Amino acid sequence: MKKLLIMFAMIFAVSLVASPVAEAKKFGGSKSIGKSHQTAPAQPASTNTPTTAPAGAPGKKGMMGGMLGGLLAGGLLAALFMGGGFENIQIMDILIIGLLAFVLFKIVRTVMASKAGAQQRPAYAGAGQPNPNMQRQQAEQTGFATNANSGSNGFGQATSAVPFDLPAGFDLPGFLEGARSHYKTLQLAWNENDLSKIQEYVSIDLYNELSNQRRELVGDQHTEVMFLDAELVRATHNANLAEVSVKFSGRYRDTVEGVEEEIKESWHLERNVTQANSPWLIVGIEQ
Repeated sequence: MKKLLIMFAMIFAVSLVASPVAEAKKFGGSKSIGKSHQTAPAQPASTNTPTTAPAGAPGKKGMMGGMLGGLLAGGLLAALFMGGGFENIQIMDILIIGLLAFVLFKIVRTVMASKAGAQQRPAYAGAGQPNPNMQRQQAEQTGFATNANSGSNGFGQATSAVPFDLPAGFDLPGFLEGARSHYKTLQLAWNENDLSKIQEYVSIDLYNELSNQRRELVGDQHTEVMFLDAELVRATHNANLAEVSVKFSGRYRDTVEGVEEEIKESWHLERNVTQANSPWLIVGIEQ
């Protein structure tokens, strides 16, 4: 009986130590690529700022789990070796122990992933529900939302060296809504290795970097955007070129491994204003 209890305790310790350390594979990777610009948050004139659900601290939990698991496993192994716990162990006993450890490991990982997912909440109403009108507009044109006649920029001038100069009539809410939608579209294309879809949204130089990066990943990925917010953090234009930078924040996860990560990055976009209906193209992704 004593040996049986020690065996099950050891299986639990091994499951803690052997928990996978993984990272959800998101579009653009985890390092900055392409162009970069100094950015700063805009100061909205009148907006309802969504609140982001607070993220937990999985890193600390995982660290403590690994430490406790290591101490427990070390103590048990010492007790077994010093106390003769491995005497008369047969091959079938080893196979049974391995099977039990595998089953327990799968159960613990599934439970932890489901609990982590249940704690997350969308950062704004309607998160993940695409606007039908926006979908129709996206089908008619390539890139992000184009300029519309709204009559105002939609934000106050920020007191910093970062430019916030949009053309008159720029539809800021529509642009940010399109940015969130396109983020999810590109993540799906990244998962499915659909490089032709990605090429529609990015500059040639950035596409070359992204395609090389995607080739390093094997097969389809399973990264899902849980919730997402977007904020304009830079804008400027002249007679030939318009530039904007959008800061994304939120959370995503690997639906197979159960790994969750924060979304915290900025996209830099450019648009050739000398050509009618030219799309916004992503020229840089800054982490």
